Amino acid sequence: MSKIKIHHDVDVMVITVDNPPINAGSTEVRQGLLDAISTLEMDHQLTAAVIIGAGTTFIAGSDIKEFSQPLADPHLPVVIAAIENCSKPVVCALHGAALGGGFELALGCDARIALEGTVLGLPEVTLGIIPGAGGTQRLPRLIGVEKSIELICAGARIKSDLALKLGIVSQVVKTDLLANALVLARSMIGTKNRIRDIATPPSLPESISSASQKAMKAGKNRPQVQKAIEMICNSLVLPIDEALSIERGVFQDLRTSSEARALRHHFFAERKLFKTLGASGTQAQTLKQIAVIGAGTMGSGIAMACLNAAYEVVLLDQNETALSNGVKRVEQFYESRLQGGKLNQVQVSELLQRFTYSSSWESIASADLIIEAVFEDIEVKHEVFAKIDTHAKDGALLASNTSYLDIDAIAENTKNPSRVFGLHFFSPAQVMKLIEIVRCRKTSALAMATGLSFAKRLGKMPIISANSFGFIGNRIYAAYRRQCEFMLEEGAYPEQIDKALEDYGFAMGPFTVADLSGLDIAWGMRKSQAASRNPMHRYVSIPDSLCLAGRLGRKTGAGYYLYPEGSKDKLIDPKVHELIDAASREKGIARRSFTADEIVKRVILTMINEVAQLLSENVAAEPSDCDIALVNGYGFPRWQGGPTFIASEMDQGQLDRDLQELAAVSGPGFVVANTDVLFERSKG
Repeated sequence: MSKIKIHHDVDVMVITVDNPPINAGSTEVRQGLLDAISTLEMDHQLTAAVIIGAGTTFIAGSDIKEFSQPLADPHLPVVIAAIENCSKPVVCALHGAALGGGFELALGCDARIALEGTVLGLPEVTLGIIPGAGGTQRLPRLIGVEKSIELICAGARIKSDLALKLGIVSQVVKTDLLANALVLARSMIGTKNRIRDIATPPSLPESISSASQKAMKAGKNRPQVQKAIEMICNSLVLPIDEALSIERGVFQDLRTSSEARALRHHFFAERKLFKTLGASGTQAQTLKQIAVIGAGTMGSGIAMACLNAAYEVVLLDQNETALSNGVKRVEQFYESRLQGGKLNQVQVSELLQRFTYSSSWESIASADLIIEAVFEDIEVKHEVFAKIDTHAKDGALLASNTSYLDIDAIAENTKNPSRVFGLHFFSPAQVMKLIEIVRCRKTSALAMATGLSFAKRLGKMPIISANSFGFIGNRIYAAYRRQCEFMLEEGAYPEQIDKALEDYGFAMGPFTVADLSGLDIAWGMRKSQAASRNPMHRYVSIPDSLCLAGRLGRKTGAGYYLYPEGSKDKLIDPKVHELIDAASREKGIARRSFTADEIVKRVILTMINEVAQLLSENVAAEPSDCDIALVNGYGFPRWQGGPTFIASEMDQGQLDRDLQELAAVSGPGFVVANTDVLFERSKG
């Protein structure tokens, strides 16, 4: 069935792109457009054309799957050149979204008209590439170099009203898009209005430099950001055909890079997350009111996340001081949003009208979902769930925000374990995208479907995990941190490990993170597990020694680093080096030097091994879920793909040999996983 439909409105050809669900710009779409423009040129009865999308959107982007293969003819620049070279005007009628190649196609037309609310943008940089069909040349001719750098390098999406203000579209209409587009097309009969014929507005060098520096900083200095800036600046100094040729060459080079493959991996992995929503066939329960138990930092953050998603929220804490502080955090958050121009007074008032708080258990009686976010202690949580059981209505779903604890043990003490599941938020909950939805032994399909639907409405990335210690993210992170502690004993120092991993792309190294979150949190967990720990397994006591010395991290002014009062900087502390050296001597370990590459390799291999264990134990359902968890919750660099992506790029035999070597240096307790599960699933 053809992806391009054509009909004539008297003398105007209407070209409809019909490639559901998003009218992706596939090979067939490009060929159909090229054929239609050829027919338009040859048919003397036709005077103009309108290109429009079928369904709910214009072309919302290219077929990303094509980027992993050699691109088939005709390429998009050829289609755009045909439109520009056609003697008759071509109008683009935009609705829904015009993104990537769809937006570039629109820029190749003689005029653009948009339905109110249409979203436009060039998101290619977020996929490790640059616009490759003239976006870096035509957009600056319309809006200038600085604004183009801002929009293209951020992969920003703008609404039609801003596009009109910037001069990207010539008209925005509320209804009758096609009818208005036909009027516009007829008004242009006998003329052409090509963007390529416009000169890019001149810019001051210092303005371009400022815009470039901001873009590079925001874009983590990635190569596609740098190249996008270069291409945009070419629009000032090079003939357009030469600049277009250079742009296309850069696009093709970046498209096949490892970084672009990694970012495409994430694109598809994230799209796959929500396919689970409809897969079970179970209808999610409608949620109106959410109760959050515990008004600490996490509880108040969860309350804000729910308020942002337009739920009614009741925050409960029996400690009046804690409740007051939690309410203050919520109110201050929205006040800061108001002062920062992110929300207006009407929006803030509407949000806070849906927010109530109480120290009485009776206040949760009408809640549809109750989320426990109290202190991480199993006995405390048992007490809280006993209270919830007493006061919650029969149809309410119950969730625990625990990071590590056994939710099955919590569920078993309730009257109806089928309605209990885990919702592990990451702090700050109103900001962080990751959420782990934990399936217990008796959790119902209804609870899981509702949890997924809830996460989607919150704008989160939901990862489904079986109930297992640390679930997915913290389990991988614990293995990663443990490996870094091994390297401390063997010869590395905290600042060396942190720098190696930050240079690789991690948001923060593990010891900087530990100081920030507080060393006592992990210490408490280690003490609680001491009785069950296998004495034959390798155990690093360095973190315990720091805690015993009162060095609990940033909050005490000292941890792995020193934090001088009044300074945001951390300082290397020779005393920590002495403590680490003593720990090595005590175990008879001869310290040696480490390279940055060796540090990174051991960390990545450890993560790959732990992911394979999680998949083998059916804790994680999809390999790519683990990559999403690490990128969205633990600061793993998106452009490196994640452990499963890295494994998929490796030879399995070499990976297995590397893991055996890692096990040898890691000592007792490190179990080499069966990597078949990684390669079998990645092929599937």
